[in-house]
Amino acid sequence: MHLGELATRHPAKPAVVLPDGRTLTYAELDRRSRQVAALLRAHGIGVKDHIALLMDNSVEFLVVAFGAQRAGVYWTPVNWHLTADEAAYVVRDCGARAVFASPRVAELAGRIVAENPAVQVAAVAGPAAHGLEALDALLAEVDPDDGAEEVEGTYFFYSSGTTGLPKGILPDHAFPPFGAGLRLDHTMAGKFGFGPDAVYLCPAPLYHSAPSGWSLGTIRNGGTVVLLERFDAAEALRLIEEHRVTHVQFVPTHFVRMLKLPEEMRRRADLSSLQVVVHAAAPCPVDVKQAMIDWLGPVIVEFYAGSEGVGMTFVTAEEWLARPGTVGRAIIGQVHVTDDEGRELPPGEVGTIWFSGGAPFAYHNDPAKTARAHDARGWATLGDLGYLDDEGYLFLADRRTDLVISGGVNIYPAEIEDALVMHPDVADVAVIGVPDPEMGQSVRAVVQPAPGVEGTPELADELVRHCRTRLAGFKVPRSVVFTAELPRLPSGKLLRRRVREQQEAAGV
Repeated sequence: MHLGELATRHPAKPAVVLPDGRTLTYAELDRRSRQVAALLRAHGIGVKDHIALLMDNSVEFLVVAFGAQRAGVYWTPVNWHLTADEAAYVVRDCGARAVFASPRVAELAGRIVAENPAVQVAAVAGPAAHGLEALDALLAEVDPDDGAEEVEGTYFFYSSGTTGLPKGILPDHAFPPFGAGLRLDHTMAGKFGFGPDAVYLCPAPLYHSAPSGWSLGTIRNGGTVVLLERFDAAEALRLIEEHRVTHVQFVPTHFVRMLKLPEEMRRRADLSSLQVVVHAAAPCPVDVKQAMIDWLGPVIVEFYAGSEGVGMTFVTAEEWLARPGTVGRAIIGQVHVTDDEGRELPPGEVGTIWFSGGAPFAYHNDPAKTARAHDARGWATLGDLGYLDDEGYLFLADRRTDLVISGGVNIYPAEIEDALVMHPDVADVAVIGVPDPEMGQSVRAVVQPAPGVEGTPELADELVRHCRTRLAGFKVPRSVVFTAELPRLPSGKLLRRRVREQQEAAGV
């Protein structure tokens, strides 16, 4: 688990591989991350202090992240696709004393730093620009062998901001000596089979919790990360084949895009090296997952969890095939489903999902939100709805904030989206509730047509007919509108709040 020991044993082994063939070896990562830790210490930034990363998917991200781990600091990856004000809020809210940026985000980082006097180190992984100093020049000035004690830091993630301003998630972390690793590192080894022979394809932005956490965990366990700059379905297949990838983590949106590749391209790809295909982050349509298992076999596993660390469920392909739609049984904590009064519900009834026995956490600078996420028993919730079956397998329904209530009946958008997303004329879909004078809300499907397909009244009628063959009548969309592109984060998460705002602004 100690990066220095791994570098001593396998100095020339690639820790990171980029699609263009460039690599970062274990020896290089060890040396450069020690320099980053020394740079922070030289500026008095140490244990339990905060730093921020506005960086794209690059080797420099992982260098800075491991440097932060060695310096014992909290490090926050900032989603640079946020608005400038939202990104600045994250840097300010976490109290960052250092900011590291990629060249493509240097202008934004420079503006944030200029307005934040608390920042003592402002560096860009390239030539100095926009008030940021060149990272290489700063690292050249410090001694990576300064003899300081290394303390294990930790990531400090912010929520995606899909329903409002992002909120920092303060983890329960003891700051042990560096090399102890984080809980995820050990879970990856014990539950998902990561080890020295693992080759992990990271297809999503490192500023999200799973891509960065699993990339660091791969390296902690002695494996190699193949790092995509951004997801492209055909490129992902090429890299799996070329680098004999053993582990990969996808979200359902990635599955859909791969399944819509030409069948000949999918058949031609040699994906036989895959041992574990992990998916999470959003409910996966049953038809989509079934198609992926038919294609790749029983290597697909799923987990349900959140950056808060309150608990985790896990399901194998075999278990899922026996119970289509489940996200599994708890492997961290215990799952409970309750009504609005906190009473536990019997199997099959939808309610709020709670975990007991998970790791404690708090929302940074937001005691009210922290209190809302916990109950009097100490159980914690991510705000999702679902139900348990008789054997304790969990099934997700939707986010409480996404619920559509029409005529007093609860309607779950994810179920309707699942019915539409694999239609050949649909590239993407979001279902929302819109005001209805009689029913309170009615169901609207906002559809992004497939390439080359025009959003016509005839297509809208066809999609409604399609839904009637798959859904109860009260769930069928009462209106279908078309959009050029739906707002999704690069992680695949739908910004449903923005869909609602766009529909309100358009007055449709």
